Amino acid sequence: MPVANGNQFGSYLKDRRQKLDPAAFGFSPTRRRTPGLRREEVAQRANVSATWYTWLEQGRGGAPSADVLDRIARALMLTDVEREHLFLLALGRPPGGLHPAAEGVTPRLQRVLDALELSPAYVKNATWDIIAWNRAAAAVLADYAALAPQQRNSLRLVFCNPGVRAAMTNWESDARFVVAAFRADAARAGMAENVKALVDELCRLSPEFEAMWRDNDVRGSYGEAAKYIRHRQAGLIALEYSAFAVDGRPDLSMVIYNPATPADAERVRSLIGV
Repeated sequence: MPVANGNQFGSYLKDRRQKLDPAAFGFSPTRRRTPGLRREEVAQRANVSATWYTWLEQGRGGAPSADVLDRIARALMLTDVEREHLFLLALGRPPGGLHPAAEGVTPRLQRVLDALELSPAYVKNATWDIIAWNRAAAAVLADYAALAPQQRNSLRLVFCNPGVRAAMTNWESDARFVVAAFRADAARAGMAENVKALVDELCRLSPEFEAMWRDNDVRGSYGEAAKYIRHRQAGLIALEYSAFAVDGRPDLSMVIYNPATPADAERVRSLIGV
C-alpha cells in the first residue's frame, strides 16, 4: 500500500538523517552544505539504491518492505521507539518482533504490580504468555508460580486448565473474547507466524478452541469489562477488568482486575491474608 500521510514519512527520514554526525560513521565532515549524512550515505548504509532512497524522502517511492525499513532504521541508528514510529508512518502498523520474547519485567514494573494489593494484576506479552503477576493474581486467578513457564499462557489456561475453566462463570463468552482479542493482538504485533505452533497445539487439544479460531473474529483487548470468578474458597468474586499498554514496550500489556465492591475486596483480602 502506498505511503499516504502528507509525506510525514519522508520528512521523518530527512530529519533523522540530518541529526547524524558523518564523522561517527567514517564519512568526511567537510564540504557539506547541510548537516548530517547525505542521502547516498544513508542508502549505502542501508544497502538500497541512492535514487530510491531519495524518492522515499520525496514521497515518490511508495511503501518500502519491512525488511528495507529495518535496514533504514539501522542505517539511521533509530531507537526502538523511533523504529516503531518509522513503521507506523510507512506501513500504518508497528514492526513485527519489535522486542525479543520477554522472560520478565523490570523491577519498577513489578513494584507497580505489587502496589496493587487487592487488585489481581499481571503483565502478558504479545503471545499472551503471562510473564509477571502480583500476589492477588496468584491467589484469585491462578498460582502461576506453580505452573511450568509454557503453561503460563492465557489461552492454555482458558482451554486446557480445568481449574481455571471451572472458575469462569461465563466460560464460553469469555473464551470467545480471549480468542478474538488474541488474534487481533498477534496480528497487530506482527506475530501471526510466531503463534502458529501454539494455535496448532490448541486446535489439537481443544475442539472448542479450534471452532472459535475458525470463526476469525477479532476484538480489541484494551478497554474495560466485568469478570466473575467462582473461587473454590472465597466464592463468587466480581472484578472490573482493565488493560493498559506498557510504555516503551508495545509487545507488553498490563491487565488489572479491580474488586467491583467492598465485599469483593474483602474476599480478595481473605485470600491473601492481609
